[in-house]
Amino acid sequence: MIRLNKDTPSEVLQEVKKGDLVTDTFSKTGLVEDIETSDDGLYKVYNFHLVTGRTITVKK
Repeated sequence: MIRLNKDTPSEVLQEVKKGDLVTDTFSKTGLVEDIETSDDGLYKVYNFHLVTGRTITVKK
């Protein structure tokens, strides 16, 4: 299981792929269904959409 939060290294965030089991350590845990990345100029934003319908967002 991969823990996703602001302390997760960028290398780990980039290696997450569909089907990986991830958690945000609070209430969101599940398999990754889709990954979106964007850059807002200040942060790189990772949105991990889970099969449960929830989304884990990490700004790095």
